[in-house]
Amino acid sequence: MPKTPIWKSIAATIGDEIAKGHYGPGDKLPTEAALSARFGVNRHTVRHALSDMAERGLVRARRGAGVFVEAEPTDYPIGRRVRFHQNIRASGRLPQKAVLRIEERGADLSEAAALEIAQGAPVIVYEGLSFSEGTPIAHFISVFPKAPVPGLAATLGEVTSVTEALVRNGIDDYVRAETRISVDHASATQAIHLRIGSGDAVLKSVGINRTEGGLPIEYGTTWFAGDKVTLTVAPDS
Repeated sequence: MPKTPIWKSIAATIGDEIAKGHYGPGDKLPTEAALSARFGVNRHTVRHALSDMAERGLVRARRGAGVFVEAEPTDYPIGRRVRFHQNIRASGRLPQKAVLRIEERGADLSEAAALEIAQGAPVIVYEGLSFSEGTPIAHFISVFPKAPVPGLAATLGEVTSVTEALVRNGIDDYVRAETRISVDHASATQAIHLRIGSGDAVLKSVGINRTEGGLPIEYGTTWFAGDKVTLTVAPDS
């Protein structure tokens, strides 16, 4: 098993302390000299760790002043009614989405099973990135059965909100029927999108949403940047 570079271990430790609230937004981190002494390494190694954290949007260096915490992890509830824009606004932050692709194709075996349709039946795939205050926090792929919402692909080209797009296509409400959360590792492309290191830990959420009548309407997989999001389970929300 390959050994984790020391600078990565340092970045992970400081990132974990930020996530736990040991350092809040705007707080100044200890100096490079202090961190070097704490971890028993030279300043170059500490600088490498801080540079990596800066690239991921966790800290920001101010010339002549030091390194400061840029943002704290976003609280993201996982419950029966999971609404990205609503969740982020509730945390006092600005939600945004960037579309990576919208396409129509046949359902693969796992998608067909989740959506209770035949393999090869037409589905709409929506892939994108979720942002909180301009910081990328998640990469998502949502798959919808085309039959109940034939105009959804066109609507998603106009609005980024899944909830709004579904409402415009006659689905007024939906709830999370099932959620599975596991730890995964960021692929090279996910690392670029989420501004994290390739292979870094991400929280993978796989869920199935159903209409009020019980129809499976969305099969979604989301990879959350582990050091930018705190997932909370709220089953009744």
